Amino acid sequence: MTSSIRIALAQLNLRVGDVDGNTTRILQAAAHARDELQADLILFPELAICGYPPEDLLHHAGMRKRVAQALERIQAESRGIGVVVGYPEYEQKQIFNAAVLFRDGRTLASYRKHCLPNYRVFDEKRYFTPGNLPAVVDLNGLPAALLICEDVWETGPMRAAAAAGARLALVINGSPYQLDYQARREEVLRERIAETGMAVVYLNLVGGQDELVFDGNSMIMNASGEVVQRAPPFMEGIFLTEIAVRDGVPEPVPGPIAASLSTEESIYQALLLGVRDYVDKHQFPGVIIGLSGGVDSALTLAVAVDALGNERVRAVMMPSPYTSRASREDAERQAAILDVRYDVISIEPIFDATLETLADVFRGLPPDTTEENIQARSRGIVLMAISNKTGWMLLTTGNKSETAVGYATLYGDMAGGFAPIKDCSKTMVYRLARYRNAISPAIPERVLTRPPSAELRPDQKDTDALPPYELLDPILEAFIEDDCSVDEIVARGYDRALVGKVLGMVKRNEYKRRQAPPGIRISDRAFGRDWRYPITSGF
Repeated sequence: MTSSIRIALAQLNLRVGDVDGNTTRILQAAAHARDELQADLILFPELAICGYPPEDLLHHAGMRKRVAQALERIQAESRGIGVVVGYPEYEQKQIFNAAVLFRDGRTLASYRKHCLPNYRVFDEKRYFTPGNLPAVVDLNGLPAALLICEDVWETGPMRAAAAAGARLALVINGSPYQLDYQARREEVLRERIAETGMAVVYLNLVGGQDELVFDGNSMIMNASGEVVQRAPPFMEGIFLTEIAVRDGVPEPVPGPIAASLSTEESIYQALLLGVRDYVDKHQFPGVIIGLSGGVDSALTLAVAVDALGNERVRAVMMPSPYTSRASREDAERQAAILDVRYDVISIEPIFDATLETLADVFRGLPPDTTEENIQARSRGIVLMAISNKTGWMLLTTGNKSETAVGYATLYGDMAGGFAPIKDCSKTMVYRLARYRNAISPAIPERVLTRPPSAELRPDQKDTDALPPYELLDPILEAFIEDDCSVDEIVARGYDRALVGKVLGMVKRNEYKRRQAPPGIRISDRAFGRDWRYPITSGF
């Protein structure tokens, strides 16, 4: 006996906390899948009703009430199509990360997530109680199981579903982007398929949420572990797949397979989505960037323009007595290439006035980094004043290498609302800049070839204070992302004294990182919710 089921994957960009808005989008997508795609079933992402991750909003009594109302509305209004939707299920004092299947006003199946991730950016055990029962439902003669995200990263839930008779896994996810993670997802699914013989429909969320970016990459795998369909990454859409059913055995019909992206392209797309969603979901009219003529601000400007459009981006060059002619020329040229509003505002009057104000206190003391920091803070005053007056958000331009070792000024170049390249090492910044220029000219070539400098004193270079980035960045990666000890890093070929110096800088500057704006996570371990290091420590 042969039949088929048409399943729509709603790879949507939802908004955390916007229960009413998310519910309206869910119902609109269900109607589209039913009427335009003739789908039998539509899947929505993990915790779609409240958005993911909802964090402490889950404890708010108003959230509980709105979720209950949303469920009633979806159950009542979704007719002629099955709807699988993720939501927080409240039962007395417990909360479950749950999914439910509605059709024509009836509840056909409900499921509570078994495995609650509690590592890196995840802290679901803070909020949820785990479930322990499989949920298997008949879909046109096909026994299918509901599963949620982490449930396929461990062996138990999918095996339990298979033991209950399931032949197809419907997996809804809120899985955030990090470099090379799609390959790991597919590897994990193949392991589960090999254990159970089940085919998999895998739906993932898309969009930016604070530091996290969700990349979509929803896909279908057959019982042999082959990807037979994959949705485009970083893109909203409702994607249809068809599952042929022969004597209860699913045979996914091959469909479009979106190409995998290169390292630079995937990171760049994540930055674009993260910036666009942070700005738009907060309803900022646009963004401001301090354009120094260096590579970090140059890349940040290119990302902002590509994400928002040139009319929503303005750049400000703020020269000091130490700003080189090359920096002035390169900043002006890039602003012209990208066609953004460009203002030149000297910080010399603010800098001179500050030094004059402090003259008595500083008398007899030699110049040092204090004067350098005053310049950076003078720029912060200018940029934040423009931000306050216009309502446009200030983007900071610091990279991960600088953030790690504290090569930045509190209340100066660290001031701002969002940090797009916060998780990109300096070497990655150069790779991304060259990738962007390969698409079309955006960053003057000289920006990529001049030695990097903060230009806060005569003839200053980054290497005056830091090791060359080709040495610094792998040491930082070993410590921050791989949790290596000094001995382990030295065993990778690095000088012990240099390693000790770098790690000491990282540990001393935790207090700065705690005061930094949020930024987009692209690595296995980013500063922010992914990094919880003590400020006061004897380690």
